[in-house]
Amino acid sequence: MTGRRIGAASLARLLGEWRLAGSGGAAYRQLAEALRLLILDGRLGLGIRIPGERQLAAELSLSRTTVGAAYDSLREHGFLQSRHGSGSSATLPRGPAARAELSTGGEPGDGVLDFSIGAVPAGDAVQHAFAEAVLALPAYLPGTGYEPIGLPVLRSAVANLYASRGLPTDPDQILVTHGAHNAFALLLRHLAGPGDRVAIDHPTYALAIDAIRQASCRPVPVALPGEGWDVEALRTTLRQTAPRLAYIQPDFHNPTGRCMDIATRRAVAEAAALTRTYLVSDETMAELWLDAPPPPPLAAFDEAAQVISLGSTGKTFWGGLRVGWIRADAPLVAALARTRASLDLGTPVLEQLAVTALLAGSEKPLERRRAQLRAQRDLVLDLAARWMPEWRLTRPAGGLSVWAELPFPCATVLAAAAEAQGVRIGAGPRFGVDGAYERFVRLPFSLEPERLETAMERLGAAWARIATSVARRASAAPAERAEPMI
Repeated sequence: MTGRRIGAASLARLLGEWRLAGSGGAAYRQLAEALRLLILDGRLGLGIRIPGERQLAAELSLSRTTVGAAYDSLREHGFLQSRHGSGSSATLPRGPAARAELSTGGEPGDGVLDFSIGAVPAGDAVQHAFAEAVLALPAYLPGTGYEPIGLPVLRSAVANLYASRGLPTDPDQILVTHGAHNAFALLLRHLAGPGDRVAIDHPTYALAIDAIRQASCRPVPVALPGEGWDVEALRTTLRQTAPRLAYIQPDFHNPTGRCMDIATRRAVAEAAALTRTYLVSDETMAELWLDAPPPPPLAAFDEAAQVISLGSTGKTFWGGLRVGWIRADAPLVAALARTRASLDLGTPVLEQLAVTALLAGSEKPLERRRAQLRAQRDLVLDLAARWMPEWRLTRPAGGLSVWAELPFPCATVLAAAAEAQGVRIGAGPRFGVDGAYERFVRLPFSLEPERLETAMERLGAAWARIATSVARRASAAPAERAEPMI
């Protein structure tokens, strides 16, 4: 037991329209199936105590007998664990599963197309920026080249970027790092220690989970609802588990692509302030909006200096730049620079100068990139409708990927079948903890159109094999055993 619990009202919100009108199925079976899917999808985290039968029955306007029967079915099939005096908590039949590995750019096998990474190639703007950086470099050669906080010219450029988004920022509030991932690892080293809890969106960026675990910290998932963020669940988690910090992606969340609205940003910042929890806001996708720009950064709604912003050029311009930054209160930035000294001595000067040129340059390269990504996003959605019509996809407003929901939990099996068809994908469990999200896969749209078409066609072939196999097993099963529960 983790000590975390979910209230009846919050669980009812997660369940949504759980009862299938006109299905004829018993209410307890439909409720059990809905709860089972919440557990499999990670929206109801493992170890979380669920409401008692009486409380949930009152919230859902059901009899206690119906809810009790649903709970009994979940226990029988291994999705609920009960302990006398401690209530019942969510679990999995075979216990927590290991998270699958996700490619980070290594070459796949012969003929295998890597469709697991959401990253863009470098455009002409990057080449031009490096040419400008080489011309500017001689002025810095007489120095030592060690820049533990970052070049003043780049820190000023980043500060101006935040100001343009509605968040006045002083260069002293900026620390330049080796990308946003390195920045998060530095924050974990400075703010947390072994055994400390770190609250996360669930699902979330796969490498953020890895960083938390490599720091010997414990990720505490806060499930994302069907749309937006569950502020009450986040507020409850911060209050009940007292995490050292929380990691959140408000701008075109990876992998779901959703964007946090102003009211939610304000509520999330208030929740962090009330519990004095540092809130790490990963904004690496902020410039990759496709339909409309995002609201001001989360820190713009922070009056308690609890929000720490992460940014980078890896997703916007090119991953090979390896330049990111932390925006925080100036005293915290100074303290982070002292902690950093035990890890590295700064970010390479040439790359910092190149990023300075990119940030000071024309907006046209980003506009062209957005137009390209917009077309590729729509292409992936069209191809998915052609090859995988049973899937449910949400059109993301920005970012680099589509989060696809499968009709049954088979993401890991599908990933293996896809590799055999010549395409590597990111299965849902890679973006969660304890085996969650077996009904989801991430579909990046950062590849050029020809390769996207090839990847989706190969994935469609893998899906056809999986779907045919499942249909064959279902038709062979005795009719009297064809229940929603597995």
